[in-house]
Amino acid sequence: MALARLFRPVVDWAASRYQARLSQNLRAYGLRYDDLHDPMMDLDVAEALRRLPDEVIVARNCRLKRALDLSLKGTQLPPELQAKQTPFESYLQPVLREIKAERAERAQLGSGAPYQRTIP
Repeated sequence: MALARLFRPVVDWAASRYQARLSQNLRAYGLRYDDLHDPMMDLDVAEALRRLPDEVIVARNCRLKRALDLSLKGTQLPPELQAKQTPFESYLQPVLREIKAERAERAQLGSGAPYQRTIP
């Protein structure tokens, strides 16, 4: 416990630097942190995306396409557009927490998930 208290300021400093750098990189391409979740690797994410409204999915797909286009061209968003980006505004996490809670409840009751839980 004392060791954890000793290193806490260092960990907090490193975490804040990492978050600032990640925010800068996400803003450069117009992405949000939730856009980085891959539905092919996590079936809970795939289920969460299935439950989201269509306009949220369309906005996510547009952000991903724009980021891919900018990356292939070797450019970034203009600074005035980067300033308008909200990289840590979450749209997926509330639904993802709900799905994980449902999965935990099903495991507690001893029933299976209503969707396939294997990764291809």
